[in-house]
Amino acid sequence: MNKIKVLLTDDHQIIIDGLKSLLKNSDEIVVAAEANNGREALRILELLSIDVVLMDIDMPVLNGIETLKEIRKQFRNVKVIILSMHNEAGMIKSLMDIGANGYLLKSCSQDELIGAIKKVFTGQNYFSTDVTLALLNTSGTLNPEQKNEILTERETEILKLIAAGFSNKEIGDQLFISHRTVDTHRTNLMKKLDVNNIAGLISYAIRNGII
Repeated sequence: MNKIKVLLTDDHQIIIDGLKSLLKNSDEIVVAAEANNGREALRILELLSIDVVLMDIDMPVLNGIETLKEIRKQFRNVKVIILSMHNEAGMIKSLMDIGANGYLLKSCSQDELIGAIKKVFTGQNYFSTDVTLALLNTSGTLNPEQKNEILTERETEILKLIAAGFSNKEIGDQLFISHRTVDTHRTNLMKKLDVNNIAGLISYAIRNGII
């Protein structure tokens, strides 16, 4: 079985060494490369086939935010999990809107780290409980009347399940509709809410109290 190839990106070598130690016993994950800043990470992505980038925000030369923007432009199939000490809602939302597939705090456990990598690799998103709580504690939500004007009851139902991390097939099974119908709703939601990815949908759902 092919292992999930991970690129570790952090300007503190002790963090990289610790992550390598946490991941080395996983049968499904291999640390394929490491970088100490965003510029190095981008060069590695040009040379190697990487599945998931595990990346800090605060780095010299090129920080995590700018690096994520470049990855989304140049390497759209590469998944990115942000691993940071920051739990400010504004920063988390910005990274989700840019296209982060996951967000973990550096206080996360080994099991959560491995589980997040596996989940993101399969095309799902993963945002730790602490991150979700930080987002839920922010203001700026739409009132129920506004939400009802924007989304139909079915769209709201599907958005809740998307934000919970369910796949199209799993959503279809729960709602007794085909996965193609779910995919159509997902596409329509993105157009209606003017977002480009699942992270954007999740961000909208959290901001507006849908989950």
